[in-house]
Amino acid sequence: MKPHPGMHTFKELQKMVNQQIVSQQLVHEPLELYEPIEYALSSGGKRLRPVLVLMAANLYTDHIEEALMPALGIEIFHNFTLLHDDIMDQAEIRRNQPTVHKKWNANVAILSGDAMFIKAYEYLLYYQGYNLQQVLKVFNETALKVCEGQQYDMNYETEEQVGEAAYLKMIGLKTAALIAGSLQIGALIGGAGEQEARRLYDFGWNLGVAFQLQDDYLDTFGNPEVFGKSIGGDILADKKTFLFVKAMEKAGADQKEELSSLVGNKELDPQEKIDSVKQLFRNLGVGDLTHIQAEQYYDKALREMDKVQRSPTRKAHLLDLADQMMRREK
Repeated sequence: MKPHPGMHTFKELQKMVNQQIVSQQLVHEPLELYEPIEYALSSGGKRLRPVLVLMAANLYTDHIEEALMPALGIEIFHNFTLLHDDIMDQAEIRRNQPTVHKKWNANVAILSGDAMFIKAYEYLLYYQGYNLQQVLKVFNETALKVCEGQQYDMNYETEEQVGEAAYLKMIGLKTAALIAGSLQIGALIGGAGEQEARRLYDFGWNLGVAFQLQDDYLDTFGNPEVFGKSIGGDILADKKTFLFVKAMEKAGADQKEELSSLVGNKELDPQEKIDSVKQLFRNLGVGDLTHIQAEQYYDKALREMDKVQRSPTRKAHLLDLADQMMRREK
C-alpha cells in the first residue's frame, strides 16, 4: 500500500534524529560530566525510540517539528538507562565500544547518567502544547516502569526458578514500556486524544514484548552476521531468558539438574557451555515455543493497531517498521 505523502520513512526520521543530536551543544564544563553524555549519544544505536515518537506524531500531523526535541529527550533517557544498566551488569562493551564506566569510571557513569535524566526532561519541555502535563505524566509513569523492570531483572538473577508470567511482566516493564510510552507521547504531541494515544501505547507494549522475545531467541539461535552481535551472550551471562524459563518448566529431573549445573559454571570453555545449553534448549523445543510466543504478541500488537483511527496509508510506515523489527534473522 502506498503511504500517505506527508508520512516520513524510518530512515528519514532516523537521519533527522541523528542530525539533531549532532547539532546539540552537549559538552560544557565540567568536561568529566558532559563528555560521557556526548560519547554515549554519539556511539550509534538505531534511534528506535525517538523515531517511534516521531512516527506516532506523524500519524496525526504532517508537521512533526514539535515532536523532535521531545523525541531526543526519550533517546537521552534511554541512553541514561544503558549507562546505569552497564554498571549493574558490569558490562564492558556497548555498541562495540567500551562502556562509559570502563572508559571513565563508575562514579562518572552514575553522575553523567543522572545528568542525562535531567536533560531528558529539559528536552521534553521544548514541547509547550496544551497537553504538556499529560505528556510528562506518561513519561514519568514510563520511566518508573523501566526502573521496576530493571529491579525485577536483578531479583531474578538470584532466584533459582522464574515463572513465565513473572518473566513476561519483567520484559514488559524493562523493554516494552519505553517503546509503548514513546508511541503514546508522540501521538499526544501529534494531536491524538487520550484514548487514541492509549491504543498506540497498547500496540507498542505488545510489539515491545514480541521484540524482546525475538531478541531472546536470536541471541541463542540467530545468525551472528545478520543479528549483528555474537551468539550465546545471554547463555554466558547466565541470563534467565524466556528460553531458559521454559526449559526449566519443561525439563525432567535429569535435564533440570544438567541445566542448573551449567548456570554459573565459570570453568567450562565458553563455546562448550553455549553448545551444551543450546542442545538442551533444542531437545526441549523451547526455541520454537519462544518464537510462537513472540508471534502471538506481535499478532496482539497488530490487532491493537487495527483500532487506531487513522487511514491505512497513514499507518503504512509504522507497520512496516514493526514488521522489520519482527523479521530479523531467525
